[in-house]
Amino acid sequence: MEENKNTTPEQPAEDALKKIIPADETTVPKTGEVSFEQPSTLTIQPSTEEDMEVHHHTHAAHGKKNWKTYGWEFLMLFLAVFCGFLAEYQLEHVIEHQREKEYANALYTELSDDSTVAANKLSNRLEKEKDMDYLSSYFKDSSLTDLPKAFYPAYTTSLYLINTYTFEPKDGILNQLKNSGSMRYFKSIALQKLLGDISVNINNMRQRNEQEYQYFASPIKPFMLKYYDWSWLDELRKADTAANVLDVINNYRQSDRDIKRNILNIASLDRGEAANLVLFYKQMMVSSRSLQLNNYIVTNHKILQVLRENYSLKNE
Repeated sequence: MEENKNTTPEQPAEDALKKIIPADETTVPKTGEVSFEQPSTLTIQPSTEEDMEVHHHTHAAHGKKNWKTYGWEFLMLFLAVFCGFLAEYQLEHVIEHQREKEYANALYTELSDDSTVAANKLSNRLEKEKDMDYLSSYFKDSSLTDLPKAFYPAYTTSLYLINTYTFEPKDGILNQLKNSGSMRYFKSIALQKLLGDISVNINNMRQRNEQEYQYFASPIKPFMLKYYDWSWLDELRKADTAANVLDVINNYRQSDRDIKRNILNIASLDRGEAANLVLFYKQMMVSSRSLQLNNYIVTNHKILQVLRENYSLKNE
């Protein structure tokens, strides 16, 4: 066969080399040219039928859930919500119990203080009733011109000292509990009933105090302005600067001093009317002591006892 004139002697060698080394992997740079390394391309191998089958089965296994799986997930969700509810309920219970204890302690302190005051007022009223007996008896048949040392002290305590013997119960904590709706913290039905009872006792006590003051305003005050010598009390207080007038009078009774004074306007004094005025006032005082004040003291003591038993409070 005749040779091709365009074929060079080196061409058969190059053709043989191309068969051994693929053109996309090796490029022989020409003489005088700079060779740049090209990044190798990622060859994506087609998924075989076996790989696709495995992938298909895995997806199917995760995609379908039976009733046990749903039931378990529901149970876990229910338990989480239920536990959260229990925790919140327990926290509310702890907070309510703490508030109940705080209110009980504050109420106990207020009632305990009032219990002491009420007991002192009761004792002082009994002493005042004795002075009223003495004064009414003296007005009836004793000398109105030669007065003994005991006359003006009894005169003063019986008809002048009003606030000293008046018991004003405190109900600040009790009103706060009622107005704020905090009475619900007390779970004891007996305690709630007693708190209602003492509210009534407090109102009755205040009404009685008002009645006693009205009687003092008239007729006692006009009587005292006409027949009482106020210079006796003025001289007494100059010698004794104690804040409580009753203490000043008691100190005078125990001392050797004798401040002489007379009954003013004695010519117009009606013995029977004066004695009757004192005795009527005494009966009002006795009624207040034996009813309103006594009822308050009894209810107060019952509440303190319930608070001590239910909340382990200190018995003072």
